[in-house]
Amino acid sequence: MTRLLPGILAMAAVVVASNILVQFLLLDGLLTWGAFTYPFAFLVTDIMNRVYGPGPARRVVFAGFVTGVLCSMIGSQIMLQGDGFTYAAVPLRVAVASGSAFLVAQLLDVAIFSRLRDGAWWRAPLASTVIGSAVDTALFFTIAFSAALSFGAAADAQIGWAQGPAPFLLGGPEAPLWVSLAVADWGVKLAIALVALIPFRLIVGRLLRPVTQM
Repeated sequence: MTRLLPGILAMAAVVVASNILVQFLLLDGLLTWGAFTYPFAFLVTDIMNRVYGPGPARRVVFAGFVTGVLCSMIGSQIMLQGDGFTYAAVPLRVAVASGSAFLVAQLLDVAIFSRLRDGAWWRAPLASTVIGSAVDTALFFTIAFSAALSFGAAADAQIGWAQGPAPFLLGGPEAPLWVSLAVADWGVKLAIALVALIPFRLIVGRLLRPVTQM
């Protein structure tokens, strides 16, 4: 367990930071700062998978999932100063979507990485992250905001703002706002998937060097 502690702490840091930064908007609300930190969860998972294997990587994923659940529970008890005081409660749909998307996407990432691990060094982390993040985006935004799903009138009312029409990506034809949010989020994940290959290569090389003498 000691060898996994850095991975667990890194995953927890990514999850906590993303839960905090998601409250801060960019580009008229099209993105949040959390969109730029959350994709690094895939980097943590891939490093753990490359260095220690799929079993330990899954344990790190489950630690991140538990951290996310705790963040949702704690967030529901925090009061924010805005136009008066309001609870920073996470809507039920969003909480369920976040936890489900994280767990499914990260476990899929582990499975794909393990399947491709014997290829070129970049193939497994890039393919697993691209596919995993696509599933993450699709699951989260569909469960959290799609009008095709319902969690009851009260829960649905909390996310009604995301279902209204808005110019696609701020300048295209009208579409449900959540579709634009999903596409923008997916674009950030793709960009970070490419950028993250650099720290993946450096960190994995450093961690494996004492073992392989490379």
